[in-house]
Amino acid sequence: MKTMCSMVVATACMAMTTGAEAPRMDRSRLLIGAYCLNRVAQDEAHIRDVKECGVDFIVGVGIRSRKTLDLFAKYGIGVIGDGVGKFWWGGNGSEAGKMREKRPRADYERDLAALAEGLDHPAIWMLNLADEPSALDLPYLGELCDLLAKRAPKSPPYLNLYPNYASVSKNTEKETRNQLGTATYREHIDVYCRTVPLDYIAYDFYPYETRPARRRKFYVKMYDNFNVVAEACRRTGRSFWYIPQVNSQVPPKGEDFEPTTENRLRFQAYTAMAFGAEVVTWACWSPGWWTNNVLTASGGKTAQYDRLKTVNMELRNFGPRYMRYRSTATHYVGFAATNGLETLGMPLLDRLDTGFFFGLRAQEGTPLVVGEMSPRCQGDGSRALFVVASGDPYDSAPAVRTLSFGVPHERRAEAYGANGPVELARGPDGTYTIQLAENSAVMLVSVKD
Repeated sequence: MKTMCSMVVATACMAMTTGAEAPRMDRSRLLIGAYCLNRVAQDEAHIRDVKECGVDFIVGVGIRSRKTLDLFAKYGIGVIGDGVGKFWWGGNGSEAGKMREKRPRADYERDLAALAEGLDHPAIWMLNLADEPSALDLPYLGELCDLLAKRAPKSPPYLNLYPNYASVSKNTEKETRNQLGTATYREHIDVYCRTVPLDYIAYDFYPYETRPARRRKFYVKMYDNFNVVAEACRRTGRSFWYIPQVNSQVPPKGEDFEPTTENRLRFQAYTAMAFGAEVVTWACWSPGWWTNNVLTASGGKTAQYDRLKTVNMELRNFGPRYMRYRSTATHYVGFAATNGLETLGMPLLDRLDTGFFFGLRAQEGTPLVVGEMSPRCQGDGSRALFVVASGDPYDSAPAVRTLSFGVPHERRAEAYGANGPVELARGPDGTYTIQLAENSAVMLVSVKD
């Protein structure tokens, strides 16, 4: 009973913090989305498959088909919908700074007026405004966000940003032949935070580069991207939304693609959660870009469907307890000082001490990414760590690690895994140990004894 009451209180606290801007999207839950549901897959059988795979919403569905929206509503799935204004994509940056001219405000006002009653459909959770815009267009997008907030308050705007491997400005602030529109990625995120009145930051990063020579570079960039966005979210009170890949990049000619395995899916999602991600949106469900998506162009399932379903169910199991807490910091434990992460300015620790936990490490000395978390509700004296075994991001040598840690003598530890509570072994000296497979996660909670 105590646990249930605590969860009810936590949910109530989170409901107050999310505000009334997005009443259809229950932001107190860890949410799972996916990009692209082609027309061939917009019948009832396919939408039921979306639900059974553990997906809460789909990005990029047209909002003018009431029949399709009714099916989404029947299965409790949300839509981040297209149809208010012509969609804007930053692309290669050749049109950076031109959105105001090419997508005038009058077009959005016209569509909002024409769709006024239709926007009340319960399946429309958000309106898809733009993807990967230049910083030169962010002030205008901020104006459009204000417009949508006034005219469609139940369906706030959805806006996704570039990853940090997008190209940057080369000359002056008027330079437009670039993607970011700023001299650095951190500056790009800062412009967003100053000019766009949305309470989240969403961005995509697809780490599984097909060219082996570039993998180390992408590995470091991935963590740098997590650091920059997570820091901005903590600093500004925004929610962290992340877009990983379920599909595969198109390989060089004559080579086979590498499937994004279950463990590669886990690595992306759990690492994002160690940085505080509250929404995970997979790319792609139907073919949108690249290859080996969840569905084929004709609507048939690939092997990715079952892989994704397995991982999504793990995320859903973590969700209720994970969302009782908020991210306050992320730590790197057991990383070698020569793997590239030493260039990011983040401490690389042999073991982690936080006050509520001490001596956390993998006994094998292998890497852990650890999210430090505090309770969202006042009066909850617990603290949590979200621990990811991060030593095998390419799923090349599956292994099981032994974590060890302690808590102060007046406290005790609890552990929760992908399938619920996990039994901890406690030695005579009070040290806890637990087994954790590479690319898997465990949530450790320190509570008053």
